[in-house]
Amino acid sequence: MRYIVTGGAGFIGSNLAEHLARDHDVVIIDNLSSGRRENIEHLIGHPRVTFIEGSVTDLALLIGAFAGADGIFHQGAIASVPRSVEKPLETNAVNVGGTVNVLWAAKECGVPAVVAASTSAIYGDDPVFPKHETMAPTPLSPYAVSKLAGEYYGKVFSDLYGIRTVSLRYFNVFGPRQDPNSEYAAVIPKFITRLLAGKPPIIYGDGEQTRDFIFVADVVRANVQAMEGNATGVFNIAGGRRISLNELAARLSGIAGMHARPLYGPVRPGDVRDSLADISRARDAFGFSPRSTVDEGLRETVAWFRDRGSL
Repeated sequence: MRYIVTGGAGFIGSNLAEHLARDHDVVIIDNLSSGRRENIEHLIGHPRVTFIEGSVTDLALLIGAFAGADGIFHQGAIASVPRSVEKPLETNAVNVGGTVNVLWAAKECGVPAVVAASTSAIYGDDPVFPKHETMAPTPLSPYAVSKLAGEYYGKVFSDLYGIRTVSLRYFNVFGPRQDPNSEYAAVIPKFITRLLAGKPPIIYGDGEQTRDFIFVADVVRANVQAMEGNATGVFNIAGGRRISLNELAARLSGIAGMHARPLYGPVRPGDVRDSLADISRARDAFGFSPRSTVDEGLRETVAWFRDRGSL
């Protein structure tokens, strides 16, 4: 098969591209604004891999790249709630405009399927748990709104043009290659790098907020299963269990061998309080179920950061 991975130099995208390149031809598209060349350095020059430096906002580039593709894994996005609060116009241009470009280019090139990254942030602070795909969206940030719009566009393109579209609502993904240095970095890489540097983790809020974490290898597998199956629509991709940030900090402290009381700061605008997914729909539709426990994933992630001296 010939697959396209937009955002393929990013955290999830690079893990996905690496996995696909074992058996398929892969075209990575990334403008390296948040993705990192070092994530795919080992893939550049691989006989099955082509890297195109460019943006999903460039429709002509996408049409040129998509010709002859068997499927699109659309991971390219500005994936940050805080950044979207500060820069909603930029988030809209990339996440909404870029997604429409991907879908239109797929339609123009006759690509049969698009599997796209969405987000649990769409559920907002609805107090009902676990979150199920039939729940009414209550987005709290421009990022969540942009991803919801992408889901709607996916459905419309499926209905109007016959492209099979799948939107995967990622919950809290973590693992190797997650960038700890961005101002908007996710909590686990920030916790790990501070602990490995001998510093206490910083928690925004009281630490009792909960998250449903999932290891990146399971997310990669979910993408592949969704592409290889015949499902269409929206699906939660998560571990199906939750822990508090205080518990997360304690577990990481033990794994890293650095015990320090967290520092606490103010709650960040747009952050949801709690998160827990019902993943039965993805299980029934294309056989998804997580294989890694949170602790297994945390140990592998800490080892990866430690080996690379990412402090």
